[in-house]
Amino acid sequence: MATSRTFRERVGQRVRRLRFPHPLTLLTAVVLAAAALSYVLPAGEYERRDDPETGRSVVVPGTYHEVEPNRIGAFEAIVAIPRGMAERADVVFLIFLIGGAFAVFDATGALRRGIAWLVEVLQGREILAIPVVCLAFAAGGVTENMQEEIIPLVPALMLLTKRLGYSPMVGVAVSAGSAFVGSAFSPINPFQVVTAQRVAEVPLGSGSGFRLVFLAIALGLWIWWTMRYAARTRVPAEEADASEPDAAFGWRDGTIFAIVAATFGILVWGLLSRGWDFDHMSALFFIMGIVVGLIGRLGVTGTARAYAEGFRSMGYAALLIGFAHAIYVVMVDGRVIDTIVRGLFIPLADLPLALSAIGMSAAQGVLHFAVPSVSGQAVLTLPVLVPLSDLLGLSRQITILAYQYGAGLCELITPTNGALMAILAASGVRYESWLRFAIPRYLMLMALGAIALVIALAIGYS
Repeated sequence: MATSRTFRERVGQRVRRLRFPHPLTLLTAVVLAAAALSYVLPAGEYERRDDPETGRSVVVPGTYHEVEPNRIGAFEAIVAIPRGMAERADVVFLIFLIGGAFAVFDATGALRRGIAWLVEVLQGREILAIPVVCLAFAAGGVTENMQEEIIPLVPALMLLTKRLGYSPMVGVAVSAGSAFVGSAFSPINPFQVVTAQRVAEVPLGSGSGFRLVFLAIALGLWIWWTMRYAARTRVPAEEADASEPDAAFGWRDGTIFAIVAATFGILVWGLLSRGWDFDHMSALFFIMGIVVGLIGRLGVTGTARAYAEGFRSMGYAALLIGFAHAIYVVMVDGRVIDTIVRGLFIPLADLPLALSAIGMSAAQGVLHFAVPSVSGQAVLTLPVLVPLSDLLGLSRQITILAYQYGAGLCELITPTNGALMAILAASGVRYESWLRFAIPRYLMLMALGAIALVIALAIGYS
């Protein structure tokens, strides 16, 4: 335990020296840096084919070839920012409509009364809120790769953590942190493992038992780390801000909470069994907001006003999503994405089998800085890695695990994850402060993933 604490403190001290600019400044700089790569790296592409199983265009292994360079100038790179917003319009509108729906939820007063009731129930046992909230958000990560859906919940999370005496960092850790860890180790995440299994042509849901074991370990570690941090940084009860008045939590509030819970249940059902996309999710939350507003006695006009207020509050978060995606747009235009993929993964063929698997995971993490979509990264890399792993005698399931751990855990720290940057901005937590908290834990979770890969090799996991 002492060794682990010393390791985290040593890494934290190094991160503490860093100071990052405003998120929009940071992302714009990364967009320009991506454009600069088109002058440095050779241009090349894989051929692609339409895959009816995933509904996506996937690369054809062994077809990499050099192409005519396309140098991206500074102005073209800036033009990629609105293009990034347009290409992620489905996510942007999802953020607006979820934000509006939860603004209606908040306007009814049920959310604040529910938080007040929870604080009263946990009086003297505030630490119990940490595992409960962690598991709730982890469930969202496990089942539907929860990310953007967290953004409109940030004000309620900040209110809850403040009432319990915890810092905004704890609010980010129990929500985004738990969801991202749950996503990375999930056996059923439709945007990660299901997409990867389809591309790799292995049975859907296969190998779930092994994944569940390491999901439980990873979440247990994350919850324990968060509880320890929360206990160390908690404001004493007499100093905590309790200015928000308590109010009675009535049957109408309970009904509203039940509707919100049912909405997430329907969402999981739609994603897993009906193949819903972001547009279906947006429509579902829009309906939820209307129903909640009417039951909460806001009326039609009050519900519309609350929606408009929610739209305004989500503008900055939506912009960050577009800025982050612009990085990928620039690299595609510069014809260097496939070059990066080839350069990261082909050298792994010369490594021993265990190191090759671990190297795949590390390389997936590096690539995820440039490809901030986990599902997009699956269809980009696995067609290259599956034939390579077959030649090496590495099972496809292990290749998928390496992708999950590498790309999924990178969501915890990469600035190209627009949802993370939006959550941090809404929480008032600086990016470098989050890195100070997250990087030591990220490294230990990557080590856990490496252990899982070695064990999978030893037991012949397939």
